This record gives sequence, C-alpha cells and structure tokens, in this order.
Amino acid sequence: MLSLHTIHRVWIPVGFIICLLPMVWIVLQIFAVGGLGLGPNPIEEIQDWLGIWGLRLIMMTLTVTPFRWLIRQHWPVRFRRMLGRFAFTYCLAHFLTYVVLDQSFDWSAIIEDITERPYLTIGFAALVLMVPLAITSSHSWRRKLGRRWQILHRLIYVAGIAGCWHFYWQVKKDVTEPLIYIAILTVLLGARVVHQLYARTPTASKERG
Repeated sequence: MLSLHTIHRVWIPVGFIICLLPMVWIVLQIFAVGGLGLGPNPIEEIQDWLGIWGLRLIMMTLTVTPFRWLIRQHWPVRFRRMLGRFAFTYCLAHFLTYVVLDQSFDWSAIIEDITERPYLTIGFAALVLMVPLAITSSHSWRRKLGRRWQILHRLIYVAGIAGCWHFYWQVKKDVTEPLIYIAILTVLLGARVVHQLYARTPTASKERG
C-alpha cells in the first residue's frame, strides 16, 4: 500500500507532469520545435487535440472510483481532484481555441453556432457543467458544502455523457473512436450502478457490519 507521504511527494507530481505532456506536445507543434508541425488545418488540429484529451481526462477521473473498489484501497482518490482539474483545463482550452482562433471573438457568430449546431450546443453544455465542479474542487469547498458536495460533483457523469455525445455528433464519417469512448463511459457508469445495487443487498450489509 502506498503511503500518503509517497503519494503527495512523488506520485502526484509525476501525475501532474504526465497530465501536462499533451499540452506540451501541442505547444511544440505550434512552434514547430524539432521539425514538428500541425498540418494543413492547424486550428482544427489544436481544437481536436485539446478536446480529445479533455474527454480522456474525464474518463480517467471517472475511472478512479471503480479502480479503488477493485483494488480495495483508498489511495487512488488522491489523484481524482488533479485529474478533474486537468480535464476542465483541457476542455476550456478546447473551447477557447474555438473562440479565439477559429471565431476571432466574433460573439454573434459564436452564439449563433452554439444555438444552431447541436454538437456545439451539447459540447458547450458539458463545459458549463464542469465549471461549478472546478470551482468547488478544493477541500474548503467540500467542507462548506458537506453532503451537497457529492451531489453536485455527480454532474461529472452528465458532463461525460455530453462530452461523448458532442464527439459522436462532431464526427462526420468514421464514428469508431467516439463509440469506443461511449463504451468506456458505459462501463464506468455501469460499474457504479452495479456497486450501488450490491451495496443494498443483505449480504453486502452483513459484510460491512
């Protein structure tokens, strides 16, 4: 079992650096470092890269709890806040790339896009749902909100569904990749349903008692 000291002094910093690597990679491509480049459609490349990593980090955040149940140890929870914050950061950067680089702050065009294109509507909704989660992710907010904190942070389930839906609607031809993410999300949410059902059984109650 990992000690709290090792987790906070070693593994969380390592996880932080790993979560930063996709951002570093796209920055290296933007500035053509070492012969790297973004291809013929750089704005789309940046948007897609940031968006897919935002979705991946949402999945990683949702994986923490089932993984904790599987190994029957509590230490994976120590990584959840960091993963969730990075998920929001990448999703926000994905949206800001659209606002700044794609639309050049043309707010009338942005509003029209979000209201008239369903894949943008649901993608924006996913980002909005993540805002209160990012704001209240600290220990102080958890103490202030009490049990309401857990209820609020279940919005990550809805954000994950909306993010997968956004990805599926955005893809025009080959939907294999978004379907993979939908399958992963189904397993992660399904694991929670199974766990709740098991927790309510008399056998599980006796084991806990």
